Amino acid sequence: MAYVHVAHDCILDNNIILANGVQLAGHVEVGYHATLGGITGVHQFCKIGEHAFIGACRVVLQDVPPYILATGEPLQYSGMNSVGLRRRGFSKSVRNSIKNTYKIIYLSNNNTSQAISIVKRKVIENFIDNSKEVKSILDFINSSERGII
Repeated sequence: MAYVHVAHDCILDNNIILANGVQLAGHVEVGYHATLGGITGVHQFCKIGEHAFIGACRVVLQDVPPYILATGEPLQYSGMNSVGLRRRGFSKSVRNSIKNTYKIIYLSNNNTSQAISIVKRKVIENFIDNSKEVKSILDFINSSERGII
């Protein structure tokens, strides 16, 4: 859209939406089907996960994991991008697995590494499906260099 700035060495996946005035600093990575609301600025070296949705007029200073809705100041997890996932044909069981994974990561009183261990245990116990989406979430968080919102 109008007045979007994509700086040097950015990697933009397919089917993303960058609304008016989005500013990407250098080396930013934006995943498949991610949406960034208008006048959002993204700090250098940040990664936006696939199917993530970031509200308008936000500042992204850390990595935004896949499949989530992020808004607020400072930017924070605001739930799963359920509307986007439903529109793109994600099954109810996959959406539930994503939701349960993020409940453990963001809504429990554990730090990130403890939460990741709990998610892995829940996958083994079949409480959370061992789907490629859950693996994608865990891989994204493990590879994050800036930390996650």
